[in-house]
Amino acid sequence: MQPKSICVYCGSRPGNDPAYLAEAENLGAALAEEGWRLVYGAGDVGLMGAVARSAQTAGGVTFGVIPEHLVAWEVGKTDLTSYVVTETMHERKKVMFMNCDAVVVLPGGAGSLDELFEVLTWRQLGLHKKPVFLVNTNGYWDPLMSLMQHVTDQGFADASLHDFYTAVPDTAAARAALRRALS
Repeated sequence: MQPKSICVYCGSRPGNDPAYLAEAENLGAALAEEGWRLVYGAGDVGLMGAVARSAQTAGGVTFGVIPEHLVAWEVGKTDLTSYVVTETMHERKKVMFMNCDAVVVLPGGAGSLDELFEVLTWRQLGLHKKPVFLVNTNGYWDPLMSLMQHVTDQGFADASLHDFYTAVPDTAAARAALRRALS
């Protein structure tokens, strides 16, 4: 049986709260300890770099995908187990998603939100059934979850939208949830 792969969406910046960086490091180590392959955006900056370096340090397998135009900006991490350079962002997202069994979203900005909403939309349309977990470090995702409730309350999405993702407080909870979802 092939090991499971976890796609991690997260910021290319570290954010203002040191807990974000610590959680990224915890997640990278946890993935490696579980024998799960990290699939991520191949950057060596911000939370992206932290999760990858931590996975590598713990002996994990890493699969990074980066579009050509971001290699310099996100400092493409070429020492990964697998390093793929795509032509476009669309290709990057497709390759990452097609090479994973589950998605974990750490704090991040517009890019992380774009990736999250794309997989939620695909799930809403019945295109996949992969589990999606939001690591809600220090309540980072609380405003987003309130917005998602507002969207459903106002009739722009079915309440089932909330079933397509699970918020967890930290890496330990994400790890336990991933074990359950992938067993």
